[in-house]
Amino acid sequence: MSKRLDWAGLMRAGLHGLGLCPGEFWSLTPVELRVMLGRDGSGGAPLVRARLEELLEAFPDDEGGKDDGRV
Repeated sequence: MSKRLDWAGLMRAGLHGLGLCPGEFWSLTPVELRVMLGRDGSGGAPLVRARLEELLEAFPDDEGGKDDGRV
């Protein structure tokens, strides 16, 4: 028996619940979406927009586009 995905529910959770843009939603892997929704089995809270903003402020992307030497 195959499991069917609840696409409507996933889209509501991603676009409305998490506040993702359509491009952000569709670029996620299923695992990333499960982690963001708090369904990864760890028992942790889902990643909400406010927490994402905190992380972005604490760890901003380098806008210079320079290679930092990491592989």
